[in-house]
Amino acid sequence: MRKVVFLATALIAILGTSGTAMWGVFAQKSSENRAMAAALAPALTGWMQNFTPADPVGPAPKLEVLKKDGTVLPLDQFRGKLVLVNFWATWCAPCIREMPSLATLQKKRGGKDFTVLAVSQDFREWTAVTPFLEKHKLEGLPIYVDRKSATGRKLKVIGLPTSVLLSREGKVLGQLKGIAEWDAPEALALIDYYRQLGQ
Repeated sequence: MRKVVFLATALIAILGTSGTAMWGVFAQKSSENRAMAAALAPALTGWMQNFTPADPVGPAPKLEVLKKDGTVLPLDQFRGKLVLVNFWATWCAPCIREMPSLATLQKKRGGKDFTVLAVSQDFREWTAVTPFLEKHKLEGLPIYVDRKSATGRKLKVIGLPTSVLLSREGKVLGQLKGIAEWDAPEALALIDYYRQLGQ
């Protein structure tokens, strides 16, 4: 009986040690993977210095925007694409300055795996947005309206402009508060990094 108890105790000790060792291997591997990803990521400098990657990456809430024809467009329809959602308003001077660079980003990178969505926070919705677009002629930039700022609230947008990057699965990858030149080399590098990750 004493021998059985001794063997059982020894077995538990061995398994416990092995388990700890195995956990250590997995933890080290996970740490190495994170370090490798960080090494490959572009430096957050210049206009991207205010980009804050999500940690951890989490699912976005159910989001929708208003099209010009009055229909509601769920952002689920963009699944499969990396999406930069830019929140702006016609009365926001930094937003207006930023928008041509968003149009250029869309022209340079928009396609089957990436798109920009410029989402207006104007209270008067398309009544305010339509004449603004006619005046500024932002060719090729997908523009929508955020009815009652519902989508902005869900993504915790507290100031304009704010840009939120969503993965192909609709997860929040990160956020940039404030103005940025989205066609600058560092911005293109950031978008290309997330495109290549296949997230």
